[in-house]
Amino acid sequence: MISLGLLIIRLAVGMTFVGHGCQKLFGWFGGPGVVKFGEYLGSIGIRTGGKTWAILAGLFELAGGLLFSAGLFTWLGAILIIIVMIDAIFTVHGKNGFWLTEGGYEYNFILIAVVLGVALIGPGDYVLMYKP
Repeated sequence: MISLGLLIIRLAVGMTFVGHGCQKLFGWFGGPGVVKFGEYLGSIGIRTGGKTWAILAGLFELAGGLLFSAGLFTWLGAILIIIVMIDAIFTVHGKNGFWLTEGGYEYNFILIAVVLGVALIGPGDYVLMYKP
């Protein structure tokens, strides 16, 4: 049952990040796409390289979510997700305090804890490729 629980966590969190990456990179699922997300980054103070940072954020979310979901290099997927969440805390949510109701970093913090926990435990038995 532990492996099934880990699979459910990996799929729910990982595929959510895949969706967020697709929003940023391709404008899918109602997302802004690279140009508009780059403009948003510029509006919050990231004046230099907004489009580049938008692409990197989208790629980190997409690749991190795919790896995490698949249980393939789960630790790497977790690192990519954690980097994006730490960035979100420092650039957007941190100034608003902890609680999500105030625009804070509560959700980012929980996501970091979940992906770090799974990375430390391991992905379980249900993974894309056999693990020894």
